[in-house]
Amino acid sequence: MIRKLARLSVCSIIGLMVGLSATLVYAAPQMSDEKAPAAGEQTVTGCLQKGVEPVGFFIIGADNKHWELYSGKDISLADHVGHTVTVTGSIAKRSAKEEEKSQPNEKKETGTREHSDLQVSNLKMVSETCSK
Repeated sequence: MIRKLARLSVCSIIGLMVGLSATLVYAAPQMSDEKAPAAGEQTVTGCLQKGVEPVGFFIIGADNKHWELYSGKDISLADHVGHTVTVTGSIAKRSAKEEEKSQPNEKKETGTREHSDLQVSNLKMVSETCSK
């Protein structure tokens, strides 16, 4: 009788573990091909535009925020001017001197919009055109 009860308990525990495992796997968030931004990264989608500065580029995000974009050597922003793109990156760290130098140009681009600088680490083209 005790053996039967012990066997029943072990089988119940195994069944419970299998059931919970299946539930956890099913309930876990599904991964997609898209890489989620890491902590501290920003993702912005919009029409990539040429800025006033010679190497300046910017996007106006869906929230109407102006993002000045700075790219690394592996990303060519110039190739995507006039395209709708999604850019991912971190807030750019610029010196006070750099900010002071670019301030007059930023005012021309931003108007009354909120402004941030983004160091782009990834760019994905959404469309070859921009919808207005």
